[in-house]
Amino acid sequence: QVQLVESGGGLVQPGGSLRLSCAASGRTFSRYAMGWFRQAPGKEREFVAAIDWSGGNTDYADSVKGRFTISRVNAKNTVYLQMNSLKPEDTAVYYCAARLMTIATMSTNFGSWGQGTQVTVSS
Repeated sequence: QVQLVESGGGLVQPGGSLRLSCAASGRTFSRYAMGWFRQAPGKEREFVAAIDWSGGNTDYADSVKGRFTISRVNAKNTVYLQMNSLKPEDTAVYYCAARLMTIATMSTNFGSWGQGTQVTVSS
């Protein structure tokens, strides 16, 4: 298991940008595929983006394609989510997740989760 801590959330105006970070503990971070999910009030948790162990393969939800970018720096045990052109509907708690081996998009495929960071998009 790997421990995950998210940071970088906050309040931003529509059209603005935020960069979320997820710091992982342990020396085996490079073995993990990583994902970002979000959950808005009254809604189920949904997939946002994922990246494989090397950073060479990524996947995005249709709702964020072209606006969000997932990346990782294995030497820093960190994965990022750059969010641009934010919309009010992006408001949610954002969670970082990890799983061994291959990239995935379903939350049930991830075994390690962070506590989440709140992102609020409002004028």
